[in-house]
Amino acid sequence: MSSQSIVKAVGLTKIFKDFWGRPKVKAVDSINIDIKEGQVYGLLGPNGSGKSTTLKMMLGLLFPTKGKITIFDKPVTNVKVKERIGFLPEESYLYGYLTAKETLKFYGNLFNISSSTIDKRADTLLEMVGLGKTAKRSVKEFSKGMARRLGLAQALINDPELIFLDEPTSGLDPIGTRQIKDLIIDLKNKGKTILLCSHLLADVEDVCDTIAILYGGKIRVEGRVGELLKKEDSIQINLPQLKPETIAEIKKVISQSENTKDIKIDHPRDRLENFFLKVVKQAVDEKSESAGAQLSFSPDAETQTKPADDGDKSADKDLIRQLLNKDTK
Repeated sequence: MSSQSIVKAVGLTKIFKDFWGRPKVKAVDSINIDIKEGQVYGLLGPNGSGKSTTLKMMLGLLFPTKGKITIFDKPVTNVKVKERIGFLPEESYLYGYLTAKETLKFYGNLFNISSSTIDKRADTLLEMVGLGKTAKRSVKEFSKGMARRLGLAQALINDPELIFLDEPTSGLDPIGTRQIKDLIIDLKNKGKTILLCSHLLADVEDVCDTIAILYGGKIRVEGRVGELLKKEDSIQINLPQLKPETIAEIKKVISQSENTKDIKIDHPRDRLENFFLKVVKQAVDEKSESAGAQLSFSPDAETQTKPADDGDKSADKDLIRQLLNKDTK
């Protein structure tokens, strides 16, 4: 991971005032954030903690009361900076009278991208988010989950270097959630820098390198996910199925050598998400029909949080690689 700072906020503060101009709410209180190139940075916190306000200030949608923000070492108000950013807001604001493909073409034109490139990227992105078969349907007919998928495709139409994702899995089923998380990991592997705001902690844990937890407008904790979640006062050993007498012998050895009786040996539990995806994968392998979102991948619970394998030939990985190939710009 590069040591170059892509997003840097110093002493960032936002105070909302009342009708008379008097300070009413201090939404963000003197926070410092430094997001490095190629990093997936998670901004967490309960409702009202200051996540969305911080994100809007980074995008230039709100002006800070105090402090400074730079993106690519330039002020956030710089127009050239905007060309290098992709943004998925918490609510997808789309034009209902346009089709899915027309929507992507519309946003692509805002970046002055050539028509041939927009057309190619639009097809690739729609396939990637599972909307390839609904490219000609009006957006007003989309469910919330389908609109969310289209919103993500729209955020990537300009092949951005920095991507802001505000609750990216909101409204998605477990399959769609898994697809989005796999996509985030692939984007990271391609050198993209991502700021992820979410209150779904499992999603953040799966994809983020570093997290910051906000409460009352202040950063209470910041650090790498693995280091923050590691339990230093206990140890875990994973083994294949053992015979009862072997387990008894292990307990005996540990209790004697460590002088402890606090030993628990049991079968580990799978995560519900992994179990769900295994069931769906079996149905997909059996070619069962479904009227739901198009699935162009086979979920693999064992590789959920691992970087994409260079030898993976699955359709969604190829589509992502095509999208992120700089030669297509």
